Amino acid sequence: MSSKYVDVPSCVQLIGCVAKKPQLLEDNGVYFFNEEDFTNEFHKVIFGAIYNLYQTGAQNITPNSIEDYLASKPHSLAIYKNNQGAEWLLNAKDNADTNNFDYYYNQVKKMTLLRGYDNIGVDVRKFYDPDDIFAKPEEIEKKRKRFEQLTLENIADEIESDIERVRQQYAEDSIYEGSVLLGDKVDQILEELYTVPDIGLPLHDQFTNAALRGARLGKFYIRSAATGIGKTRTMVADACQMACNMIYSLKHHKWIRNGKSQPVLYVSTEQDIQEITTMALAFLSGVNEEHILRNQYFNEDELERVRTAAGILKVSPLYIEELPDFNMRDIENVIKRNLRQHSIQYIFLDYIHTSMKILEEITRRSAGMRLREDNVLFMISVSLKDLCTKFNIFILSATQLNADYKTSDTPDQNLLRGAKAIADKVDAGMILLELNDEDREKMKELCSSLGLSHEPNIKMSIYKNRGGECNKCYVWMYADKGVCRFEGMFVTDWKYNPVQITPIEIEIGD
Repeated sequence: MSSKYVDVPSCVQLIGCVAKKPQLLEDNGVYFFNEEDFTNEFHKVIFGAIYNLYQTGAQNITPNSIEDYLASKPHSLAIYKNNQGAEWLLNAKDNADTNNFDYYYNQVKKMTLLRGYDNIGVDVRKFYDPDDIFAKPEEIEKKRKRFEQLTLENIADEIESDIERVRQQYAEDSIYEGSVLLGDKVDQILEELYTVPDIGLPLHDQFTNAALRGARLGKFYIRSAATGIGKTRTMVADACQMACNMIYSLKHHKWIRNGKSQPVLYVSTEQDIQEITTMALAFLSGVNEEHILRNQYFNEDELERVRTAAGILKVSPLYIEELPDFNMRDIENVIKRNLRQHSIQYIFLDYIHTSMKILEEITRRSAGMRLREDNVLFMISVSLKDLCTKFNIFILSATQLNADYKTSDTPDQNLLRGAKAIADKVDAGMILLELNDEDREKMKELCSSLGLSHEPNIKMSIYKNRGGECNKCYVWMYADKGVCRFEGMFVTDWKYNPVQITPIEIEIGD
């Protein structure tokens, strides 16, 4: 079925430009093409031939090279010849305006987007309506100029905003009712807390659970660390703790049940799927990741545990998305898609940092103003917290540290690389640190007095804790990074004074 949402001259120019300058088809993240960009079968055939020829090394597109490529495709060759393809191609190349390629490309992609929305029943006539015969010439020109100025994101944002507005008005009970007496719902709140205490899903470490009351919906946590300390490993452990219903206990030397599996999303901005997978296998099985990577196990038991962990991982609702270059629109779209498709409410974003795509997005939103990195990072933090509130989800992310972490006696938000303001919007702020010489001396005394058989090798500072039990304190941990397990041992304040916190084990019932 033909569509009115097509700009034929721009399609012809686009094909002529890539035939004249095939390097425009380079997969460098600037231009993206697919079959849906063209509605005419002849355009599809000739563009597809040019695209595939370039991908196989062709640098000069000619009628002969097109016909040679189509020789093994009789149906496509017939379409090409019935449309005088050779003559058409030469004319398109001669008339191609490569200096204005971006304009033609954007017009074609915008029409593709409009067709996509039109196909699912969305009315897009406010952007482009060639059938509006009653519109005045000045109105048509005004709409044409507006359409040319809009980007793909502008159009998508405007349509999604319209849909969201209708959803809020007719599908959600979100009508503002004005002020109410604070005590009106006190009985209801107490009853809810009596039935279900305000405690979230379990993170891996029980002392952290006690301090933060678990991973609570609507909250945004940050756990920062220097390179190599364990940002990703602790995050993988927490994700598996929620998503997997069996974990091997190194203490009891057996597999133990871990409660009901919960859908979890892990968004990776640095590591690939294989790296995350081997960490998850190491955590679940209690087998050092190096043994898995080298395929060199101490004994048959280790191999069998890894195989069992692989089986658990296969049936666990632990989803991963790779976003090496992202902006906030990408993050929001990933979250909304996984909410819709997998009912996910617990999200781990492995690293907050700036990227070219984020800088471009914020530059557009700020009308071309160039913002400092600290402003950009703060805006990312605000956006993540807004997503937590808007969708009632939990997000845990991480940042790098600046050089001051090596000497600071107050490990708080001032150690976050790029901007301490990142922590302004978080509900819990943590920093993983290696022990220094003073720590080691103090730990010898403290562990001896507590009768502990071994000493911690990592400390986690909790510098912000909205609604939690402790603040400005250390959770002292023993970290076995090879199996991604960071186990809390006890808690002190920043001056090494013990803090009485009872570790809690949060169980997820069936």
